[in-house]
Amino acid sequence: ALDPSAPITAANFLRYVEEKRFDGTDFYRSMVLGPNLGLIQGGTQNAPDRILPPIAHEPTSETRLSHTDGAVSMARNEPGSATGDFFIIVGNVSTLDANRSAPGDPGFAVFGRVVEGMDVVRQILAAPKSPTEGEGFMVGQMLEPRIRIVSARRLEAAAAPQP
Repeated sequence: ALDPSAPITAANFLRYVEEKRFDGTDFYRSMVLGPNLGLIQGGTQNAPDRILPPIAHEPTSETRLSHTDGAVSMARNEPGSATGDFFIIVGNVSTLDANRSAPGDPGFAVFGRVVEGMDVVRQILAAPKSPTEGEGFMVGQMLEPRIRIVSARRLEAAAAPQP
């Protein structure tokens, strides 16, 4: 479910879904921080034929969202550089929230929450990783084999029951 507290980031993600830019991409990274704790990352991997222009950063200090179990957040290098890569949190990784690691730290932009399928997210977190692939701190976090995102589609929210 996308959160209206992060309208720029949620709209960006929906555009990737609606334009089928995630179809055929992969979950390619699994960062295990402890038992049942970490994140999985997937998306376009900055493929030039898939990415859209970067979006403005919506820090958690403004949205009041947090990197807790099931949160979906944008991957990025610098604030304002997020395009089509995202990650899903397993457990409580609120150290990725704005100002948690250090004062003035922009953190990452949470924009949604997994509402069904966290069992699959946990399986991806535990999936085999290459001991050598990746750069810098990501060495040992790259999934081997990668896990394909066959398609991503928008589902309409179920209607509320009528009294």
